[in-house]
Amino acid sequence: MTEQDQDITPEDETAGTGGKDGTLTVRVVDSLKKIDAATFDAYANPDSKRFNPFVTHDFLEALETTGCVNADAGWLPQHLILEDSDGGIAGIMPAYLKSHSQGEFVFDYGWADAYERAGGNYYPKLQVSVPFTPVPGPRVLVRQDRDAEKHERLLAAAAVEVSKRHGISSFHITFLEVAPWRRLGEFGLLKRTDQQFHFTNPGYGSFQDFLDTLTSRKRKALRKERAQALEAGIVIEHVTGSDITDEHWDAFYRFYVDTGSRKWGDPYLNREFFSELGQRMADCCLLVFAKRDGYYIAGALNLIGGDCLYGRYWGAIEHHPFLHFEICYYQAIDYAIAHGLPRVEAGAQGQHKLARGYVPQTTYSLHWFADRGLWDAVERFLKVERHHVERTKHALLDLAPFKKEKGQQEGD
Repeated sequence: MTEQDQDITPEDETAGTGGKDGTLTVRVVDSLKKIDAATFDAYANPDSKRFNPFVTHDFLEALETTGCVNADAGWLPQHLILEDSDGGIAGIMPAYLKSHSQGEFVFDYGWADAYERAGGNYYPKLQVSVPFTPVPGPRVLVRQDRDAEKHERLLAAAAVEVSKRHGISSFHITFLEVAPWRRLGEFGLLKRTDQQFHFTNPGYGSFQDFLDTLTSRKRKALRKERAQALEAGIVIEHVTGSDITDEHWDAFYRFYVDTGSRKWGDPYLNREFFSELGQRMADCCLLVFAKRDGYYIAGALNLIGGDCLYGRYWGAIEHHPFLHFEICYYQAIDYAIAHGLPRVEAGAQGQHKLARGYVPQTTYSLHWFADRGLWDAVERFLKVERHHVERTKHALLDLAPFKKEKGQQEGD
């Protein structure tokens, strides 16, 4: 499929999606530049206390500006806008036409393979997500008024209609919050769950306060890991805001590419993106570096939200026992405690996080398929999978390293 063929609808053309409701119309644009930044950010983050840095005009436009998302990358921006008759924006759904399933972290490779083997074309598909980012947050952005939920449904209905009209196999909203997941599930989209591991800070005054909630064996293990991580004379350095220089981004990118090339092949993000991120959102960036003999040897990038520290990328050019845990998990806990952040999210997957105080949390996604046979098969699968995810979550919570209440076994 050529780039021209992939366009859902020409720029600024009204999408005849059935998305008209009185004076409301849905259209599709191919760039965040065509959406007012102030409006986008007001709808994405109406509560500054819950600010999510990934669902901002700056973050998403930086991905576009630096070429990390485009047709060649298999992420063609096709953002849906719900407009009033006077052109005012009632809602926005940041969306991408995908030619593959990479960089999503809600895995549908099995569905794609089965459908292709049955003679169908799974790609392109319409994806509503933050590219390359398994971070829960707002996905259907609407004006906060009495019609907010209606506008949410209209945008979802428009995405379905656009998919039908243009022969797109499926439509997916991934890592959305639980309330819209429930509402749009009732509207008719298929509901999927998975899990991540998050650290919760109930108001600890220090890392020691956190350690005091663990069983004695786990306390000793964590202290040992932190000590061993720094045994080779390693020093930890935090850099944020205007203190971040190009030299810091160069060092971090070297680590990111080294780790990314081993895990994924070609890393998703280019060097230019990190400079753009630093220019636009430096105050949201926290770089945690490990230094030995005056040289950076490892580092992690975190983004700072209103109520959460989000761990995103890590890399190293030297191997030291437990250094990954120190930089990515323990330093993040330190920072969250010091700055009063209630939560740390350390990315997708990773049951090894459980022993370090990160407990399972449910994540949510929604799915629609044009083919009824595929819909029915996935619906059956998701019913079983949701039950499995819930059982696994409870089993893992029983294995968490925290002290048990009286009457429960300590698990030491």
